[in-house]
Amino acid sequence: MQQVNRRRFLTATGVTAAAALAAGATQVDWGRLMSAAQENPLDPGAGVLVVVTLYGGNDGLNTVVPAADPAYRAARPELAYRPEEVLDLGEGLGLNPGMKGFKSLWDDGRLAVLRGVGYPKPDHSHFRSMAIWQTASPETSVPTGWLGRWLDATGDDPLRAVSVDPVLPPLLAGERTAAASLPVGGLKLPEGALGKAFAGLGAAQPGEGFWQARAARSVTDLHRAVQTLGQPAKDGKKAKGELAAQLDVVAGLIEAGVPTRAYSVSLGGFDTHADERGTQQRLLTGLDGALTPFVRRLGKTDRGKQATVLVYSEFGRRVTANASQGTDHGTAGPVFVLGARVKGGFHGAEPSLTDLDDGDLKLSTDFRDVYASLVENVLGTDAGRVLPGHRGRLDGLFA
Repeated sequence: MQQVNRRRFLTATGVTAAAALAAGATQVDWGRLMSAAQENPLDPGAGVLVVVTLYGGNDGLNTVVPAADPAYRAARPELAYRPEEVLDLGEGLGLNPGMKGFKSLWDDGRLAVLRGVGYPKPDHSHFRSMAIWQTASPETSVPTGWLGRWLDATGDDPLRAVSVDPVLPPLLAGERTAAASLPVGGLKLPEGALGKAFAGLGAAQPGEGFWQARAARSVTDLHRAVQTLGQPAKDGKKAKGELAAQLDVVAGLIEAGVPTRAYSVSLGGFDTHADERGTQQRLLTGLDGALTPFVRRLGKTDRGKQATVLVYSEFGRRVTANASQGTDHGTAGPVFVLGARVKGGFHGAEPSLTDLDDGDLKLSTDFRDVYASLVENVLGTDAGRVLPGHRGRLDGLFA
């Protein structure tokens, strides 16, 4: 089984990273972002969307677990969690035991669980399914991502959306413009006496010319970025996981007032055809450990409280376990929406485990309804400009 990751998806899907770059994507540095925060800061009341992509097809039934349903245990007797193992959410459902932080956010009303989310006429291919999710076009292939179309509809500044990754995902590629890309490598500035001397280069000098002043300001911008985002871990210390590092950067940029309205981060490895239980629980524990402190951190500032997080994967898994104690490619699954503005709880109907479509769950929530609600309630844009012809909305997702 070929490993499914972000880079392979980007090269195999019809909406390629090369096309995104051709549409105008640009890699930005810290100095440009910090300058933008000073010159054109984010309105404190502006909504910010953080999109978390789980590549590989996360098993929704072992994420939001119908542990009380006899059909669940019958379909996967060795893979199923017992009711006492999961984190109870009510209605016979519980979170995977690796998601204790998510359970605390649920208890605080900051976690919405959207049930049975998918698209019509599902495709079990990773690449086609992810292309559908990222372009929001299940019927035909289109060359633009849904947030790329939002960029096209609302302006041409690439800093309004940022991918915190060296490769731009197709969801951020528009027809006329595309998001900026910011690799997470960390900033390492000189320390000690040399560091003090270097910082001194950023001090304004009487009578200096325009370009000299601009060069000096770039040094100050670098130091401001390090103060906001932190230095990378020192040698010998275990670095944070990739997703946690990405989210640390996003939180710092939001708090600094960078005028970005949409961010993209990701986590791979969810293609669990064999030995799923341990692998998936480890991945979900990592997701929980990265996202929970991120959401709690955002809840402490006015700008952070305006941020909303979307967590999705390209499809769920089949109801019945396979012979390798894993699950094969399926269809609908849960989507998470988190944040201070979210109306926590369940949204959408729980799919039946007995009324199936050739062994797959039937969708109860169209993914475009989710996107439309986020575009309108978080980004403040008419969803018809991003999802032409789609009229559905997910009512009650925001308080």
